[in-house]
Amino acid sequence: MNTAVEIRNVSVVLGGSFTALHDIDVELPAGKITGFIGPSGAGKTTLVRSIVGRQRIAAGSISVFGEPAGSVALRPQLGYMTQETAIYTDLTVRQNLRYFATMSGARSGEAKRLVMKTLKDVDMTGHADQLCSKLSGGQKQRVSLAIALIGHPRLLVLDEPTVGLDPVLREQIWKLFRKLTDAGATIIITSHVMDEAGRCDDLLLIRNGQILAHDSPVAFCARTKSETVEQGFLKLVEQS
Repeated sequence: MNTAVEIRNVSVVLGGSFTALHDIDVELPAGKITGFIGPSGAGKTTLVRSIVGRQRIAAGSISVFGEPAGSVALRPQLGYMTQETAIYTDLTVRQNLRYFATMSGARSGEAKRLVMKTLKDVDMTGHADQLCSKLSGGQKQRVSLAIALIGHPRLLVLDEPTVGLDPVLREQIWKLFRKLTDAGATIIITSHVMDEAGRCDDLLLIRNGQILAHDSPVAFCARTKSETVEQGFLKLVEQS
C-alpha cells in the first residue's frame, strides 16, 4: 500500500484538560477515499485539523507524503474544506474562485480555465456572477468545495462536504470524488452519516477520540457480521 498520511501515536489536548484524540496510530492509503466516520464530537474534525497542520498536537507525529504536517512544502499539494464556509461573501462566486486560483499560482489564462472547470464540477456555473452573500447554505457549501478543488491538490481534506446538499447533487459530488481518485488524488472525508461510509475505499470509525476500527467497508461488515457499516459500528460501541 502506498501511504499518503502517516499518523504515529498522536494525542491532542484541548483547553488544557480535554483529551480530544487518544494515541491515534494509523496509515492512510494514497489514491483512495478514506472516510472518518463517527458521531458529532467523536474527534473527526480535530484529526483532520491535525493532518492539515492547523491543530497543535500534544504527542506523536504526522507526515503527509513524507513531509511533516503543516510544512510549507505541502501547501500547494493540499486542499482543505472546513465545516464553516470559507468564502468572501462580498465577492461573486467567480471572483472567489479566481482569487484562490491566483493564490495557488495559476496565471491568468490557466486561472480562467480552472475557474470554469471547477464551476462546472460543483454545478455552480449558473450562479458564477452572483454575490456569495446572496447564496443559499447549500450553494455556499459548493463554493467552499470548489475552492478546495481549485489547485488540483494531491490531497483533499473535506470536513462534512455533503452537508446541506440535495440527494441529486450529493450523488454528483461523489462521482466527482471518484473521478479525482481515479486520476491519482487522495481524499479524506469526515461524515456522521453512516450511509456515506459504503462509498469510501477505506474507513476510520471514530468515537470518543479513539479509532474503533480501520478497514474497508466490505471487510468491516464481514468482520462484524453486519449488513451495514452502521450496524457494525453499533456492535462495536456496545462491545466497548
